[in-house]
Amino acid sequence: MFTLLLALRNQLRNSRRSLLAISAIMFGVIALLLSEGFIDWIFWAMRDSYIHSQLGHIQVTRSGYTEQGTADPFNYLLPETTPIQKIIMSDPHVEVLAPRLYISGLISHGDNTVSFIGQGVDPDTEQELSKNVIVSEGKDLTTDMPNGLTMGRGLAKNLGVSPGDSVVLLVNTPSGSLNAIEATVSGLFYSSIKTFDDTALRLPIVTARSLLRVSGAHAWLLLLDKTDQTTDTLQRLRNSLGVDSGLELTPWYELSDFYQKTVALFSKQVHVVRIIIALIIVTSISNLLIMSVLERTGEIGTLMAIGIKRSRILWMFISEGLLLGIIGGIIGVILGFILASVISHIGIPMPPPPGMGVGFIGEILLTPTIAINAFVLGLVTTVLASIYPARKASRMEIVNALRHNR
Repeated sequence: MFTLLLALRNQLRNSRRSLLAISAIMFGVIALLLSEGFIDWIFWAMRDSYIHSQLGHIQVTRSGYTEQGTADPFNYLLPETTPIQKIIMSDPHVEVLAPRLYISGLISHGDNTVSFIGQGVDPDTEQELSKNVIVSEGKDLTTDMPNGLTMGRGLAKNLGVSPGDSVVLLVNTPSGSLNAIEATVSGLFYSSIKTFDDTALRLPIVTARSLLRVSGAHAWLLLLDKTDQTTDTLQRLRNSLGVDSGLELTPWYELSDFYQKTVALFSKQVHVVRIIIALIIVTSISNLLIMSVLERTGEIGTLMAIGIKRSRILWMFISEGLLLGIIGGIIGVILGFILASVISHIGIPMPPPPGMGVGFIGEILLTPTIAINAFVLGLVTTVLASIYPARKASRMEIVNALRHNR
């Protein structure tokens, strides 16, 4: 404690240099907070978009559907109603069980005919699950309009339709025959994935079953109350259902390959930012402390002449670096949180990234983990930067150091 108080007095003796050092540390901590906070917000927004538009937190399918369902999807249908659904819904973290029936075929309007991929959904449960599928024109699906459908804006543009227009859906049934229905476009939607908006449509699952002449669903999508409960809930449900249930439970993070690759790429970029900030802090603090050592050469010689050990001199300068790191880190974290709040309140307008049809307003998401990492980076790099000047001071020859003042 006495050493830290002495270090504080030494820093106050040259307040200008101390302020420069603290400013360098603050800059590094704030830069790391804002950059990591923005990247973390992108991760959160992308994850939330996938969960609340296509994947849910957990997907329940027949065993083998993930590997072989593409070749023969109708051989892996789940029943419409089963006691297993009650077991799943009894879990304290499961809020919604939404059935999905996947279809594909041709859609026609006038002389235009294009292919589509479709989802038969329950309009009631889908409102909770698909919050990130935004209906921009017309109305969303409702149970009292079974022949209504919504489609992506890109698909509507290719087909030349708008809300209120009639279209014809033509599909192959599992038996190999053709079936068609006439439906009304009730609304147009967009999501965060442009390729989905260019080819997808949604219709009530009752209508989809009638069109395909099947019953049941390809998947049940589970929505949880908290995303961080996904792994625990997944394990709990697997234990409750048992290995003989014939069901396969897949979490969202195993279904979102693009998200995983994006996180891996951006995480590497954050590591590069950390290295750059660390180098800036080390270089700045090291130069400032070396200047301090040179100016206090005579003082260092006097201290060693009266019996102060070299290890004490070493620790004295390291303590000064430690003190600078603590002060700069704390102030940097506080100012970083203030700046992040202001920037998030204003918003960061972002253009549509590759694969997305619309831009978004970015924010900065700060967590205790990010704050601790930024503070530790500022503190550790400052201490490391003080080691060389401290060793230089502790290894001075006493006679040469005393001559410095003459």
